[in-house]
Amino acid sequence: MSKGQKGLLTVFGATGQQGGSIIRTVLSDPTLSQRYRVRGLTRNPSSAGAQALQSQGVEILRADASESVESVALALQGSEVVFALTVTDYGAKEGTYNLELSQGKRITDAAVAAGVKYLIFSTLPHVSKTSKGKYTRVEGFDSKAEVETYIRELGKDPKVGLKSAFFAPGSFMQNFQHMKPRPVGDGTYVLTGIVTPETQWPLIDTVGDTGKYVGAILADLDKYEGKVFCAATELTSMTETAEKMSKALGKPVVYKQLPVEVYKSFLRPNAADQLVEMFLYIQDYGYFGPTTKEAVEWAGKQAIGNLTSLERYLAENPVHVD
Repeated sequence: MSKGQKGLLTVFGATGQQGGSIIRTVLSDPTLSQRYRVRGLTRNPSSAGAQALQSQGVEILRADASESVESVALALQGSEVVFALTVTDYGAKEGTYNLELSQGKRITDAAVAAGVKYLIFSTLPHVSKTSKGKYTRVEGFDSKAEVETYIRELGKDPKVGLKSAFFAPGSFMQNFQHMKPRPVGDGTYVLTGIVTPETQWPLIDTVGDTGKYVGAILADLDKYEGKVFCAATELTSMTETAEKMSKALGKPVVYKQLPVEVYKSFLRPNAADQLVEMFLYIQDYGYFGPTTKEAVEWAGKQAIGNLTSLERYLAENPVHVD
């Protein structure tokens, strides 16, 4: 990149929660907007979201990580930095793990083929390893962790020259729009789950705050090379979450721990085992493992801008209960 020329930042999932947040941050930040021009990748360039980004000066290209390395590499040509992610699909014919691992490796190989200098990947902890084999079905976590390892191993090869950093989002506050309290008939609303009331969840407003973490990396690529941003505004227990929902709704909300088999019957069959093990892993080991609290605190200090609390999120995004 010559002096005075903007580097090209290419963002997978441009119209999604993570990718969209990153693009908005870069476009609105006075420093990042002068440092980067943005290319957004999406499977549907004609969508309203893609067209809206294009009207803001974002270059929009079609790219699908399920296709060949060569086709994805074409979409990455000229990119200095790439933000990439894989999406968990519980109904995938080849299995959640195999689908995400293949997509993540394909994106990484395409980045190398296109001569990308720096890859930021949306990762998660390796549940099977952290739990020492106790929980082995959390495929959406393990697959991303394996992709992270693949990226790191490639980066050790001086012939490849690929630098990297990692964004690991906590539990999405957006999930409360459908995992919401239910009425029990006496004016009280119940938030249910299988974990103990004390279980701590690292919560993130994915739409509002992803860009604040990734923006910090983009502002200083060398400083954060190899780092993992365990991204969450706060650690909140199920009891505390119910209390905050109660305040936001103006209705009494309590948390109720259900037996595993009862709760499991409410879940989609193709996702039930994975979700149950994910919840139990978080209860037993912490979302990001034993150092969850320290990792979340460090990442929060690096983020640019004020992070969104659960209270603020609920105030700005009301949960509509029955």
